[in-house]
Amino acid sequence: MALKFSVEDKIAVLILNRPEALNALDPQTQIELSDALNHVHTNPEIRVAIISGEGQKAFCVGADLKKTMPPQESHAQLTFGGGAREARWIDAIEMDKPLICAINGMAMGGGLEMALACDIRIAVDHAKFALPEVKVGSIPGAGGTQRLPRTIGMSDAMLMLLTAETIDAQEALRIGLISRIVAAERLMEEALAIATKIADNAPLSVSAVKGLVRRGMNLPLADAINEERMTWGLLRDTKDRIEGRVAFQEKRKPVYRGH
Repeated sequence: MALKFSVEDKIAVLILNRPEALNALDPQTQIELSDALNHVHTNPEIRVAIISGEGQKAFCVGADLKKTMPPQESHAQLTFGGGAREARWIDAIEMDKPLICAINGMAMGGGLEMALACDIRIAVDHAKFALPEVKVGSIPGAGGTQRLPRTIGMSDAMLMLLTAETIDAQEALRIGLISRIVAAERLMEEALAIATKIADNAPLSVSAVKGLVRRGMNLPLADAINEERMTWGLLRDTKDRIEGRVAFQEKRKPVYRGH
């Protein structure tokens, strides 16, 4: 298996499983990743997912250049003709459920772009980060040129994108690329602790918050606040909202059902 996939207690765990290739994305891995992400998206029993890599060297170093030669089809054929199924993980990773990236080593190229598409990123202290595509006559084509500046700001993003330089975990933490540095032996424990806290919350509210934050970044403030007010109104009469208040009054843990 190029990808390990498991679900327990409303939490899905996806582990890239090619440590001998630094978890590089070959076509089979991309297909399995896309299928797993689609399952996370459509399964109502899953409320949050963790993505990580096998081994201690790398989370993911991007495309496997030995197995991903340029396709024979034209770009138009692939774009409009339904080809390149292996590339659909880029689309599948966009979902309303929270994604936590537990970065266990190098996150390079498409690996960093995958991490950027997640909502929360934590990393081990020996992790390294880079978007080196300009060194090989390409560009980050899985959202890197757009997500990186939205995440860390224009100047720091341009520095990484244009120089293709590698940064360490401390620098990644300083510029806001990751939220926490975690000891390697505690990485999954920390990711699961975060995921559990999220999974315990009202799923409609969690989904609404993620959507508001993501969409609001591209809206004028007044429009974003109006959308926030509308979303608050939609959630006001849900059963989960009532359950949250009753549970608080009864001094017990709420049981949310996504209703």
